Amino acid sequence: MLLIAVDDLLFSSKIRAAAKHTGAQIAFARTPAEILQQARAARPSAVIFDLDSERTDPVGTIRSMKADPDLAGITAIGFVSHVRADLVGAAREAGADEVMARSAFVERLGEILRRS
Repeated sequence: MLLIAVDDLLFSSKIRAAAKHTGAQIAFARTPAEILQQARAARPSAVIFDLDSERTDPVGTIRSMKADPDLAGITAIGFVSHVRADLVGAAREAGADEVMARSAFVERLGEILRRS
């Protein structure tokens, strides 16, 4: 199961369609508290973050996950606009396992969902 911390409707719909196609189990969470609570309850194989989202505080939420011994082993995957090098660095510093441009995320989405 994958936990999706994405509030952008276009990407949410792309992820839903790809999950349906691959048979991947997904759940959505849209606030830092929801993300952490669902991560504890569901123990997803990964959490996918839209690093451009202000609502989900992705960098802070990744930092919180990685600092929590019960959640630190969950893979954190972030995607971001290619012009946001600041977010790429911040996410990696916070502990993100994978960070990629939005275009690369779209290209790799099926693979990411299948490996969950």
